[in-house]
Amino acid sequence: MFKVEKIEMINKTFRLPLKLVQKLQIVAQNKGVSLNNLVQQCCEYALNHLDKN
Repeated sequence: MFKVEKIEMINKTFRLPLKLVQKLQIVAQNKGVSLNNLVQQCCEYALNHLDKN
């Protein structure tokens, strides 16, 4: 059965270098996702692949 789930979100402000944001915007546009969604996926990937040492 289909269950609608609500993901809790919070607003935060981060300062990122201009060139990084420009690169992220290009990737997001090319992949057809929002910049916010791309940044979220990048953070999750980085945390999941963080060196355990």
